[in-house]
Amino acid sequence: MDPEAFLDVANQVIKLKMFPFFDIAHSLLAALAVREDLGANAQAFSRKHPLACWLSTMLVIFAGGMVANGLLGEPILAPLKNTGQLLVGTAVWYAVFYTPFDIGYKVAKFLPVKIVASAMKEIYRAKKVYDGVGHAAKLYPNAWIIMIIIGTLKGNGAGFTKLIERLIRGAWTPTAMEFMQPSFYTKASLLASIIFVLDKKTDWISAPHALVYFGIVIFLVYFKLSSILLGIHDPFLPLENLGCAIFFGGIWDSLAKILGRGQAKDGDAKDVKKSN
Repeated sequence: MDPEAFLDVANQVIKLKMFPFFDIAHSLLAALAVREDLGANAQAFSRKHPLACWLSTMLVIFAGGMVANGLLGEPILAPLKNTGQLLVGTAVWYAVFYTPFDIGYKVAKFLPVKIVASAMKEIYRAKKVYDGVGHAAKLYPNAWIIMIIIGTLKGNGAGFTKLIERLIRGAWTPTAMEFMQPSFYTKASLLASIIFVLDKKTDWISAPHALVYFGIVIFLVYFKLSSILLGIHDPFLPLENLGCAIFFGGIWDSLAKILGRGQAKDGDAKDVKKSN
């Protein structure tokens, strides 16, 4: 592709308006996540506890903004002030849980629909990360770590509120902590936040800003579609295993075990010689 044409596409992507279509895709996948987390009991639960079902779904939809606002000292409920987004989220929630013959859920689970919604959701995620980094930069211009944290939370806030979201539905799962087992979306949002901060605050990245943004979008969309179509769920895992082995004691623990076994064998051999 011609470089100028590629840059023009990148500029168009960065100017995309998220409402309403990208908000619909985001809300659809959030409602699907809640329904699938409920499992086989989803339909019965939604009939018996519609308020808890709605609240948990809204928390998943607006989690990023709510958590980020809480950390920045801003009103936690401020993301709900956008009535249009709230109505879109509620309409999608109703379609997924309450349409006759479960048509809404079946349509949402239809593979072509899920692929399109997932691609749109990743574009939405990139926008949220970018906006989170930018908002934090205005409040704390020199605090890189705060920009990275807020960008990450904006990108995958639902992962960090899973404990509360399940608690609303009456399920207590204290091991569901994103800090203990971060998902690919948290890692990708963290990486995107770091790149956006470097692009905004340093001269290390010489590419045009629109190309950096577009590159993040392509990265997120590619690996999301790979997870759906090819089953590649976490491309960071091999690098994590290597990093843990080198920098966080993995090699030394393995070496200690090998040396310990060798010393144990030497001790056994000496005991055998003494007995003879």
